[in-house]
Amino acid sequence: MHRHITEQTAIFFSVTKWMILSSIIGVVIGSVVTLFLNILEYAENSRAFLPFAYYFTLPFALVLTVWLVKTFAPSAEGHGTEKVIEAVHKHDGKINIAVIPIKLFATVLTIFSGGSVGKEGPGAQIGAGVASAISDLFKFKKSDRKKLVICGISAGFATVFGTPVAGAIFGVEVLIIGVIMYDVLLPSFIAGFAAFTTAQFLGVKYTYYNLHFFQDVSLDIKLIGTVVLAGLFFGFVSDIVITMVTQVEKFIKKIDKSVYIKSFAGGLIIVGLTLLFGTQYIGLGLDTIADALNPNLAYGSHIHWYTFILKTFFTAITLGSGGSGGIITPLFYIGATSGHAFGTFFSPEHITLFAALGFVSVLSATTNTPIASTIMAIELFGIDIAHYAALSAVIAFLISGHRSIFSTQILAMKKSEMLAVKVGEEIEDIEIELEEHELSKIERIKKRLQEKRERLNERKRKKRD
Repeated sequence: MHRHITEQTAIFFSVTKWMILSSIIGVVIGSVVTLFLNILEYAENSRAFLPFAYYFTLPFALVLTVWLVKTFAPSAEGHGTEKVIEAVHKHDGKINIAVIPIKLFATVLTIFSGGSVGKEGPGAQIGAGVASAISDLFKFKKSDRKKLVICGISAGFATVFGTPVAGAIFGVEVLIIGVIMYDVLLPSFIAGFAAFTTAQFLGVKYTYYNLHFFQDVSLDIKLIGTVVLAGLFFGFVSDIVITMVTQVEKFIKKIDKSVYIKSFAGGLIIVGLTLLFGTQYIGLGLDTIADALNPNLAYGSHIHWYTFILKTFFTAITLGSGGSGGIITPLFYIGATSGHAFGTFFSPEHITLFAALGFVSVLSATTNTPIASTIMAIELFGIDIAHYAALSAVIAFLISGHRSIFSTQILAMKKSEMLAVKVGEEIEDIEIELEEHELSKIERIKKRLQEKRERLNERKRKKRD
């Protein structure tokens, strides 16, 4: 009895501690990220004052962004979430406080000028930076700081997108592939809700897509089969996205020129592509996402089958050239437009449904977060899409393989029993081979095919003789 009372008392104090800490962290992060969102909105609205097209400033903005990051906060480089994952795994959540203002300003600068990036990565990194700074201020131990930084990811994500449950799950699911960190689940939920509520109180407006799927989407075998096919398609789309973004970044890094010359040249390339293809591929692209998800199909008439490929290339060039911003908003764009294209070809009566499925499935596959992505579908689109979203998101997650847009994720599972994969390492370091028994099966099949080919050739020779 004494042992039971001791256990329950300890748990009570632990829960109380984290409810208080995560609530405070959530309110502070909600306020700071709201400031970031307001500055970003003001910057976007200020484009109208320029006497020329705003995207002509992009080459100069990228140079300035690279200089700011290199000079004051090198860890603010890239798309934000990646650096937070690295900080959690390698530095016990320690984040340089300079990241907060530098990431904020660099991202606003990049998006203002038309860089194809998002705002959620910076939101998560700013949130994590605030949590790390508060931990250092009050001299929390390393394990507590690590938990609070994970709460910062959840709070930042929830504040940017208005999805507190998905934000909380994303924060604890994105760190390790195949593992949800249950010890941080309660603080993440509370921080996400506190940040979201604070942002709403401070006037942030969120976009939710009331698509009423229950009016024209029934649960039938044909549609389920099409959703399975869509999940496979979104998995392959995600593989293309990961490959293009990583390979373009590696290619640009290999060029033996100054980083400032490369960033200026990258900006010029995007300007040229914008003059050629139009402005729908630059910036956040929220209008195109909304058009793809609009039940009135006339709004999506400008979306082509190749739209998602062009958006991927614009994003890869922006990030590879030193642009600062998130990757998830471009993933939403790529997912929604690829889903729109899939629906146009395979299920014209359900185009909006497949655009919504692409929205969350590409996120699931590229970031390895199928649970958070399914919950996001419910928060953004309604409960009626839940079963289809879960099916498509999980299939896409598996089909994309042992890869990620976040190279420092830790792999804790293998996606096929046929593969020999060493778990416990960062995703960029893993080596993948077929299991020995599967390899021997393939060798036997090859041998049989070779024997059949030889017999067939022998018969042909005999007929000729």
